[in-house]
Amino acid sequence: MRVGIITYQAKHLKTEQVFRRIAAKNKEDEFIFFGLPFKSRPQREVLFAHRPDMQNGIDSRELAREYGCKYICCDSDLDIDDSCDIYLILGAGILSAECVAGKKILNEHPGIIPTSRGLDAFKWAVFDLDPVGNTLHYIDSAVDAGEVIAVLSTPVYMSDSLESFAKRHYDSEIDMMVNYKQYIKEPVNEFKEAVVKDAHMRMKKEQEEQLFSRFEDYKKMYAI
Repeated sequence: MRVGIITYQAKHLKTEQVFRRIAAKNKEDEFIFFGLPFKSRPQREVLFAHRPDMQNGIDSRELAREYGCKYICCDSDLDIDDSCDIYLILGAGILSAECVAGKKILNEHPGIIPTSRGLDAFKWAVFDLDPVGNTLHYIDSAVDAGEVIAVLSTPVYMSDSLESFAKRHYDSEIDMMVNYKQYIKEPVNEFKEAVVKDAHMRMKKEQEEQLFSRFEDYKKMYAI
């Protein structure tokens, strides 16, 4: 199988974490990296960082060289050709409809679709007291709305801190993408009756200030 790795032309931790494990599990596959332009933005000040710093990974070009993979430096997502059987998004913004058309592109969303869509899905789920989980899905022209392959909840315990819960959630996100072939063969959805909600924007400081107290309420509702 020929697998396209869609990522940034930059250091990217998730790309490194997922690809090393995928390459080890699927030695018979051929991998092609598609590096998209990365625009550095001023770091947004947050009260709680629920994901690790992605710039702690190695550069995607260096990762491709290390594994002897072809690397295509893209000027835009229109340079992602149709040569692969499947594409995995490990780092990208919203892809254009022209790019998506005719391709099987798999994405991992750190929220339960269709309840927790958009940005800061983990934080908003805790704040809204919605179940926290990850969704593996194909993408189409709509945001977080393509065919769902797997939806798994992230277990929470009364002993958890918000930090330990966020780490478990991120680790589950990585695991699901690494095991994407298993979920394509045997789809799973723990939330088939999930409530449809509008996609969120970035969480503002006013809501973030309440996040730790909301987490205590969240644990009372969902702790195992």
